[in-house]
Amino acid sequence: MATLSTTLPTTGHTPAIIVPGKPDTLSISFQQLNSHVLTFQKNLAHLGIAPQAAVSIALPNSYEFIVAFLAASWQRAIAAPLNPAYKQEEFEFYIDDLSSAVTLVPRGSFYQDGPAVRAARKYKAAVAECYWNGHEVVLEIKDSGKLSGKEGQEVQKAQPDDIALVLHTSGTTGRPKAVPLTHRNLTRTMKNVQTTYKLTSNDRTLLVMPLFHVHGLLAGLLAPLFSGGSVIVPSRFSASEFWDNFITYKANWYTAVPTIHQILLRNPPPSNMPEIRFIRSCSSPLSPKTFSELERAFNAPVLEAYAMTEGAHQMTSNPLPPAKRYPGSVGIGQGVEVKILNAFGSEVPQGGEAEICIRGENVTKGYLNNPEANKTSFTQDGFFRTGDQGKQDEDGYVIITGRIKELINKGGEKISPVELDNVVSQNPSVAEAVCFAIADEMYGQDIGLAVVVKDGEKTTPEELRKWIATKVAKFKVPKQIFLTDNMPKTPTGKVQRRMVAEAMLKQQKPKAKL
Repeated sequence: MATLSTTLPTTGHTPAIIVPGKPDTLSISFQQLNSHVLTFQKNLAHLGIAPQAAVSIALPNSYEFIVAFLAASWQRAIAAPLNPAYKQEEFEFYIDDLSSAVTLVPRGSFYQDGPAVRAARKYKAAVAECYWNGHEVVLEIKDSGKLSGKEGQEVQKAQPDDIALVLHTSGTTGRPKAVPLTHRNLTRTMKNVQTTYKLTSNDRTLLVMPLFHVHGLLAGLLAPLFSGGSVIVPSRFSASEFWDNFITYKANWYTAVPTIHQILLRNPPPSNMPEIRFIRSCSSPLSPKTFSELERAFNAPVLEAYAMTEGAHQMTSNPLPPAKRYPGSVGIGQGVEVKILNAFGSEVPQGGEAEICIRGENVTKGYLNNPEANKTSFTQDGFFRTGDQGKQDEDGYVIITGRIKELINKGGEKISPVELDNVVSQNPSVAEAVCFAIADEMYGQDIGLAVVVKDGEKTTPEELRKWIATKVAKFKVPKQIFLTDNMPKTPTGKVQRRMVAEAMLKQQKPKAKL
């Protein structure tokens, strides 16, 4: 029975989780991890968490996050990790969208009345602080919210088709889509990742991706644990501490977005480079230039992969040596079927360009409460339409040639331009707002914004940027803001982002480059 509670090792004294610390490092064995998760699960049941109740997790990368996530899934609840850096309005959307029963926050957050706490209170979600007390991960109830009177639920046993995780992915309609992933979806990806990279109990990885992303959660945490290996979990990525942690705790591989690879390349390498079995890159296109620089600087094979939330992360990957790995390709299907299909769902001739589509046990069956998106995102025979345009070479290696959808991919962060349009349009000085992707050396893509100011109003790009920063997370704040008198439109009056982007970027001297 494939569930998170039955596939992860539960015995043994080898380290499962290592949390670097000064002066004390926390090292947790698989046996201890199992015990701590069971205790936390019982506490969730006592709080009143029943099957399919949503548990919002607003915690940073930490042992507390790992225990809370696993315990929620074991209790047949729906774990809903959230970016701790969200503003209150963003927390409100996600907590409301899933009718969260409880929101888990770091110690001290409740009395600081942070954004997640205020959002939870607004929608009557219970609030609990989570922290390590030296013996266990404590679940300390601060506000019982809607769970008042529902305490004392039974401890559950998860089933393969239970929804274990819900993550939201931005869509071209502006409203983020809720992606439900079952235990079966997750455990299949864990097996796929293990098989692709031949992970064993001898492997150790340094986790640099956030756990509220499917990349960090599946490839950086769950797959290594499933393999019996160790995961080193600093609270955040730090270029200055990366190699120290990598060497001190004997890591031999890591997975990251290209932005992180580029940051590491720009910082001094260690005097004695450790032996690295492989470096994995995913969530955003890796340029052949960065590929070559990584292999040369770190003396390790670089394996680019292709993943989406809807696929419970990994879909394709370049394989380990001695098999071929191609710069500019995201590799071959890993435990999934890959087809290049046209708009009618028919496969194009080999080498032809069309939409990359996938089918497999790791792929979600559909979005929550979104029949229109489900209708357009899946073919009649169950292939998921990725929204990416691409082709396959004669060996089956996938090359992505462009995006069909309009999402902005900023270093792996998928940003809906429509969502940002709607936020900016709320500014009292703004008549029209159109966001679009712009090329960026560091992130692959960043955000451009074109604005028409209302008659009689005055504003500047810097004023707009500061205002936007109060409404959305930092990574959603536009890099370039253009003020224009007229928004470019088609003859029928429709806005095409590509047309707007081209018009703005053609300006010899943009009115703002921030």
